Amino acid sequence: MSDTDLGNEDENPKGVLYTLVSDGDWLFRKGEFKKAIESYTKTLSIRPEDRSCYVGLSKCYLSMGNPETALKEAENSLKGDKSYFEGLYQKAEALYYMGEFEFAKVCYHRGLKIRPEIQKFRVGIQKAQEAIENATGSSSSVKLENKGDLSFFQKDDEVRRKYPATAIQQMMVEKKSQTTPKRPESKKKEKRVLGEFYHDKKYLEDLLKDKDVGKVITKKGESLHNIVKGSLSYIETCTEFRNNEKPIVVQKAGTSSHKETRPKSSSSSERMQFFVKRLDEIESELLCGNAKASLKKAEEVMKTVQTWSPKDMPDKSECLEMLHRCIGNAHFELGDTDKALDHYRKDLELAEQCKLHEDRSRALDSMGRVHAQMGRFEQAIECQEKRIPLVHDAVERAWMFYELGRWHLKLNRFEEARKYGLRSVAAADDTGDVKWQMNSNVLLAQSELKLGNYESSISHFEIALSHAKHQDDDTATNAIQEALDEAKRHLPQNKDVQDNA
Repeated sequence: MSDTDLGNEDENPKGVLYTLVSDGDWLFRKGEFKKAIESYTKTLSIRPEDRSCYVGLSKCYLSMGNPETALKEAENSLKGDKSYFEGLYQKAEALYYMGEFEFAKVCYHRGLKIRPEIQKFRVGIQKAQEAIENATGSSSSVKLENKGDLSFFQKDDEVRRKYPATAIQQMMVEKKSQTTPKRPESKKKEKRVLGEFYHDKKYLEDLLKDKDVGKVITKKGESLHNIVKGSLSYIETCTEFRNNEKPIVVQKAGTSSHKETRPKSSSSSERMQFFVKRLDEIESELLCGNAKASLKKAEEVMKTVQTWSPKDMPDKSECLEMLHRCIGNAHFELGDTDKALDHYRKDLELAEQCKLHEDRSRALDSMGRVHAQMGRFEQAIECQEKRIPLVHDAVERAWMFYELGRWHLKLNRFEEARKYGLRSVAAADDTGDVKWQMNSNVLLAQSELKLGNYESSISHFEIALSHAKHQDDDTATNAIQEALDEAKRHLPQNKDVQDNA
């Protein structure tokens, strides 16, 4: 939109704002985050109190790999109304990707207490808890074999892919402090009222009794003690409400109250608004684990979009490209890899046709993921290697080269695994991310070990070990130490000692 268009805001301010917000949402969906930021910023220059734009900015910065700025924008959306659930969710997401899992979990809890019918808060609580357990080396989430097992580094790839865990370790140990027992009648009643959240309240109460909690301060200067107290206050409020009111009935998974399948207006902007809204529903269903419902909605919207003419909807091809991606993701979650692959191929074709480089890269990545799951590592490597000129983000490159190296290692192509291990290490060093520096050095050390380059292997295992110790990651430290000891046994002097023994 031109500056002259903005100059007419007094004549039709609502129309200007509607177009800018719609453009921002659409550009975000297309992955054009910088342009989306421009649209949201223009809206805020006209209407600074528009909280949805701050949420949009937060989403963009998070997708661009800048969780700190995403957190700042999320907090801007909460100014004046701490109960704004969209802002709370974005704040929780930003904290999660910063590695502040405990704080993120508290924010997810806050959101759930305010809007218990929204499933994404439940999903957030679950993933934050899993991240906490993984970061602390919970035996229930990470299982290592007795001898040099580094399978630990292949767990939870989707979480570690862009934002490897950097949690505050001391904050994550559950305390076994005793609580004052409640009378059986009140405890039973509280359990009935709170349901599955009764144990969450207990967790927060136990956390509050930990004397170290008062010492923990977030990067924004907030006290963990105050955050936990705030969450408990929310729970108490909700308990009182539920004692006096009928509980909110949560809509069953896979059902929708929306009867509309086509937009009422034929204008391009309203078609776009319709599509963005439906796409949100499709992705939300998948996020909540309702792959069948997500698939059904995506197929329904696909039928609608296919009836649109390119003249009435210039972005029709891009809409179809996104829908093929969503349908592919749903099939993948349902275990139908052949159908998933078919839709990812169509996604790729349309991305190439529309010259959407980021979407093309994403489609190739999805295809590679499917091939790898099916054990077709040759095809997985072929897809991933096509992405190399398309990926410029250092963290994404570290991940991509790591995957390529790992797949070559599975095919016993140790020279190729070593080559990609070196590239992964270089990319990880560019990011300065200690977690990825650790992972990439482990890959390189494994490759060198297979090639018989024992001294080089030991050197890289030692680098990875120092990174693990720097993070106070006991699980990773123990795994790498076992692998390092095994590598050292291959040195000539150690072999002689073993032979003489």
